[in-house]
Amino acid sequence: MTERDISDSWSPARARKPDQNTRLSRTPEVGTTQPSGVPTTGSNFKSVMQQQENNTEGLPIKKDSEKSFYISSITDKLPRWMKSWILWSIVLTLIPSGIGFISMSMLLKLPSAPNCPKIFWPLASASVRLHCASLAASKQNVNDLLQAIALVRELPQDHPLRGQINGLLEEWSRDILRLADQSFQSGNLEEAIATARQVPEDLEVRKIVEEQISKWQSIWSKAEEIYQGSVKELGERRWQSAFMLSSKLLRVNNKYWATTKYDELNNIIVTAREDGDKLYKAEGLAKSRSVDNVLAAIKLANSINADSYLYQKAQELIPEFGRKILELAQAKINRRDADAALEIARQIPPIASLQSEIDDFIVLGEAQRSAWIGTVSGLEAAISQAQQIDASREVYEKAQQLIAGWQLEIEDVSRLEKARTLASQGTINDLTAAISEAQMIPNSNPRASEARQEMNRWRGQVESIEDRPYLDRAEQIALLDDINSLQAAIAEASQVRSGRALHSEARKKISTWTAKVQRIQDQPYLDQARIIADSGDLNTAVREAQKIASSGRALASEAQTAVDSWQEQIRARENWRKAREVAITGTPEALAEAIRLADRVSNRNVLRMDANVAIDQWSQQLLQMARSQSEFDIPKSIATARLIPRGSSAYRDAQEQIRTWRQFILPRISPTPSLESLPEAEPSPSSISDGL
Repeated sequence: MTERDISDSWSPARARKPDQNTRLSRTPEVGTTQPSGVPTTGSNFKSVMQQQENNTEGLPIKKDSEKSFYISSITDKLPRWMKSWILWSIVLTLIPSGIGFISMSMLLKLPSAPNCPKIFWPLASASVRLHCASLAASKQNVNDLLQAIALVRELPQDHPLRGQINGLLEEWSRDILRLADQSFQSGNLEEAIATARQVPEDLEVRKIVEEQISKWQSIWSKAEEIYQGSVKELGERRWQSAFMLSSKLLRVNNKYWATTKYDELNNIIVTAREDGDKLYKAEGLAKSRSVDNVLAAIKLANSINADSYLYQKAQELIPEFGRKILELAQAKINRRDADAALEIARQIPPIASLQSEIDDFIVLGEAQRSAWIGTVSGLEAAISQAQQIDASREVYEKAQQLIAGWQLEIEDVSRLEKARTLASQGTINDLTAAISEAQMIPNSNPRASEARQEMNRWRGQVESIEDRPYLDRAEQIALLDDINSLQAAIAEASQVRSGRALHSEARKKISTWTAKVQRIQDQPYLDQARIIADSGDLNTAVREAQKIASSGRALASEAQTAVDSWQEQIRARENWRKAREVAITGTPEALAEAIRLADRVSNRNVLRMDANVAIDQWSQQLLQMARSQSEFDIPKSIATARLIPRGSSAYRDAQEQIRTWRQFILPRISPTPSLESLPEAEPSPSSISDGL
């Protein structure tokens, strides 16, 4: 830096008064003297005064007479006015006052500050350089600090002020490093590095500059790694992980990353999470087979703003959703429903990357709709529409294949139209001629499938015309509704062979007439079985009805129902008989078995009422037996009472009695189980005794 640069950068407006710590002494440099030749320093002055005092003490001592003579000779030579004591009193009064005034004035008068921008630096003293350098450094910006350093670092190493200069150079270079760190903390890494590297190479602080830069770069790299890691988690839609990573920025030793970038990243995460929820919902809607849902998914994806982190993902999904709608439209085309397909395709909103596919789909859809009219003019219109597809489009090959197929169809469509015209007459000859005309369409032709369908339909019409008389005659014969007429009708309808158009109808009529024949044949047997059952011989009635039930005839189901009813009555009678026989024994076990057998009688059976009465009577007998047994064997009485079934008239009394007996025989401290906890199965008396 030249003296001219320093001079130009200086201005009175920028100069500020240095603080007390950096103010330089304005006394002349060490070694200068006053005009009188007396050194200006206090130490030299004291030395001279000391020497004078010493010299004064070394003068020879005169005698008193000589001294008086000497003084008298001097005073005699003085003028008269100088001998006045009043004059000398005034002089001696004014001289000390004047000297004090002059001394005070000199002390209070400070030298004026140098004009730093106008100084010719090659001739400037060290004190002036220090003064101006301190003024520049006090501004605390990089350029001024560098100017301050440049002003004083050129002074000789053996200069008396070198110690002070080195201290200031250390201080100012550290100020530059501090300003660089401020740039780093505010987010300007490159500026911080550039600033730090402006510290001169020969200064002591320069040794730690690269170390500090490495530290900044390490901190910055770690912060960027955390930031990018969190952003990567956003891409995978792992919101919680992204939040956890972002919180690590708070522990980075950089204010910019811990505040500005942390807040920025959190805002991105919050927005991305909201947008991510939208995309999740959109993807869920798009999975359905509903056009409205997929359109709603596109609308949701379009609602994500361009400044969102998931905007690009949303833009990638929109064409996918659009293609799903095209797939739904194509499914309609595959079912030859061109109108529905075109309506779906036209609902797709504008999508730049998909628009050409949508347009081509609509063009081909309209062409296929024209072709499916089934006329030559329709095919010609379809070919014209498909030819609009440019060779650069992906569906160009498909369009060309369709055009080739339609061109082949044009010739055969005329044949098919001629065949349809013949078939419309409805006679066997016309239908046969129509079939012959359609057979000329080769299987390789796109219309071959349609021609086969038409031929099958016409053959069915021919067969119906040929076989209808058989069915009409059969129905007339069956009207008599007797066995012989029905069998004759069956024989007539059977002439309709398998595989013919009316064969299914003939089989249904034959089944109906066959069932009528079987009913006429089997009804007498079923009626006879019922008569036998009414007479009380149920076993014979069952055997008679089983002849019908086991042969799969028309009355088999009805006969089986009758057999089931009669067999149930037989079992009820048998159980009721056994119950009464067992009850005659009169023991508790016999009565309990009788109750069990009687309870097997169905509620639908007429014997159930008698069984209920008997069950109540036998239950009362069991209760009386239990009470009698309680006089000498309470456990046995409990076992007997528990044989009484639920629902009988004696059941509640029996349960109350059991509770009383149990409280009587069980210890007071033993817990008594409730009646509800008792098992349904009735234990034997011996097991009750063992348990007690």
